[in-house]
Amino acid sequence: MKMMALKVMAMSAVAALLATTASAQDMSAFKTGPVFAQFGPHAPVEGIGEVPGDTEFSIAFDVAKPADEGARNRGFESAARFINMHVAHGVPEENIRIAVVVHGKAVNDLLAKPDNTSADMVQVMLGEGVRFIVCGQSAAAYGVTQDDLLPGVEMALSAMTAHALLQQRGYTVNPF
Repeated sequence: MKMMALKVMAMSAVAALLATTASAQDMSAFKTGPVFAQFGPHAPVEGIGEVPGDTEFSIAFDVAKPADEGARNRGFESAARFINMHVAHGVPEENIRIAVVVHGKAVNDLLAKPDNTSADMVQVMLGEGVRFIVCGQSAAAYGVTQDDLLPGVEMALSAMTAHALLQQRGYTVNPF
């Protein structure tokens, strides 16, 4: 019985080691740019080539999860990654329209305050035409007013309203 238990434990240890090795990520191929040099890393994909140059994107990103302590908001950075990877693969930057609809605790990542780790990234993205739209219902729940937000950030009645209006204008929602 002891021998069987030892075999099971050994097999479990080997399986755990293999799972760890198989799930390890190699991020060395990921680079930033060409639009955002400090953030939005993406990797080339062999055999893909360029996306047709006449492609047009109108994408809404839905972000409710706040940034981890001391980090930039990952949902915001996903929008930057989308832009970087598609421009790098042949889509003209002017053919990409991005709106980031922000609700829940993530509204705090759009506040104009010194300790906001996402502020610099948001300011750069706003400068490149990315829209940031705050859910007015979440803002009300957290006591946030338009004056509390970074310059250029918009406020909507709700995230639902923002998404409905964007969809009427041809935006699709990115599921990530």
